[in-house]
Amino acid sequence: MDTLLVVDAANVVGSVPDGWWRDRRAAAERLRDALAAPDGQSAVSGPVAIVMVVEGAARPLASVPGVLVEAAPGSGDDTIAELAARAGREGRPCVVVTADRGLRERVTAHGARCAGPRSVRRR
Repeated sequence: MDTLLVVDAANVVGSVPDGWWRDRRAAAERLRDALAAPDGQSAVSGPVAIVMVVEGAARPLASVPGVLVEAAPGSGDDTIAELAARAGREGRPCVVVTADRGLRERVTAHGARCAGPRSVRRR
């Protein structure tokens, strides 16, 4: 069974002060494309299914081969916690990429592991 890698796009994009706030959708698009690259993440070894959770201005972003973009209908944290809970119910390994302490607590309660924003490659 492949590992579910859930990326908190807003948190990862916001972890580097590179001007992302000027165009949040473009910043999320750059992250998505970096994740889709062969060396786009180091948080998980072996087969992985990548889900990047977006919210706000990034919601219209489309999926690409290798990265499913999940537009949160409300809070991105709630969507990420639900994905981790679902993986836990299915017995599927799950790693959540975020530096958000509150979210880390929520997802580890469902059996997910966490990795920091530096575990994914940024262009």
